[in-house]
Amino acid sequence: MDISSQTATKTEDGWRQPRGEASLSDVHRSIAVRTSGPTWRRAIAFIGPGYLVAVGYMDPGNWATSLAGGSKFGYTLLFVALISNIMAVVLQALCARLAIGSGRDLAQACRDAYGKQVSYVLWFLAEIAIIATDLAEVIGTAIGLNLIFGIPLEIGVVITALDVFLILYLQRLGFRWVEAMIIALLAVIAACFAIQIALADPDWGSVIHGFAPTTELLTSPDMLYLALGILGATVMPHNLYLHSGIVQTRDYGHTTPEKREALKFATWDSTIALTFALIINASILILAASTFHRTGQTNVEDIAQAHALLSPLLGLSVAPVLFGIALICCGINSSVTATLAGQIVMEGFLHMRLPQWLRRLITRAIAIVPAAAVTVWYGEAGTARLLILSQVVLSLQLSFAVFPLVIFTASKTKMGPLVAPRWLTAFAMFIAIVIALLNLKLIYDFLLS
Repeated sequence: MDISSQTATKTEDGWRQPRGEASLSDVHRSIAVRTSGPTWRRAIAFIGPGYLVAVGYMDPGNWATSLAGGSKFGYTLLFVALISNIMAVVLQALCARLAIGSGRDLAQACRDAYGKQVSYVLWFLAEIAIIATDLAEVIGTAIGLNLIFGIPLEIGVVITALDVFLILYLQRLGFRWVEAMIIALLAVIAACFAIQIALADPDWGSVIHGFAPTTELLTSPDMLYLALGILGATVMPHNLYLHSGIVQTRDYGHTTPEKREALKFATWDSTIALTFALIINASILILAASTFHRTGQTNVEDIAQAHALLSPLLGLSVAPVLFGIALICCGINSSVTATLAGQIVMEGFLHMRLPQWLRRLITRAIAIVPAAAVTVWYGEAGTARLLILSQVVLSLQLSFAVFPLVIFTASKTKMGPLVAPRWLTAFAMFIAIVIALLNLKLIYDFLLS
């Protein structure tokens, strides 16, 4: 019996069944971790997964809410983006704890903790979330390709489906290549927004003030609605499955001290990466505030509309090009990570035993076919509405991923020495309840609209 099998058997107490084969088994524990040397050298091995997770917090689905918030209320909603990020940091840290402490990703943990009927329901809901996530990515990338190259939306949708072959190729070279591509595209996105914000010349005093809480949220229904939209669209269910899977690409050892160190480095990685995601999300809102709100364009909610207005307002034709490039990079990155999350969800819940390329193709088809069909059906006129709808669908599923995560990591029998401290569990449960209530409010408002 190999070490991983022994580990699965030892942790069986508290679970209905042993873990079984790891998700993403072709890259599971494929990245070596130094056992000696300076701390910073060991920490370097853990840089990567956090940035794949960060992608989900700046996907095209978030652009609509940030653009609307910045254009309508200026810098005021930066505080909401900050709170959303703090919530994300806590939940993603729990994902790393679950993976390292139990040897399971979130999908496997749900399968091994609950009966088959419950697991199948949770799998079905997770797949719906993956489809909704892909819908935002497909639309965002297709819009970006249309804005920059004039490619029709229908053809743009087909192009986005090719990312599955890119992942297959890069993972053949090693999972580090996937991470390198994601980080490189994130650098391009950051550069695009840095240039655009420099051109927009925002009021930095107002920017700093925007990160402070305001009572205006309670007195303005419109502001509260957009704030709920930003919060509801920030924590993505597929990211919880994704992070708990890709953390296990590191070969961090099996002893408790090794696992504790791995948890520390993985938490650093995700926290730093999510801080970067906050900067990008804040940049979208700052750009909208300094460009649209300042000039009286307070109803910019459509990505294509924002792209069209940038050039005349900033006076430079390069601004909308940079905006479009950043959107394409966001779409590609989000599509790649959603594909990986889809594979983790299917393998974890269903324990499928198929060749890796076939598993990836099936999981991609499940997500891309409905997304492509809906995009083609609605056409260009309905893309903004579809982006909002995708966020509402994600809101419906989110609590079914967050609450199990918090419950699992709070269990001593399931987590052993790496069980979450009581203060962390209490804080995470508070976040889970707040997110659930906010998402219920979002859904209620959506049904009334």
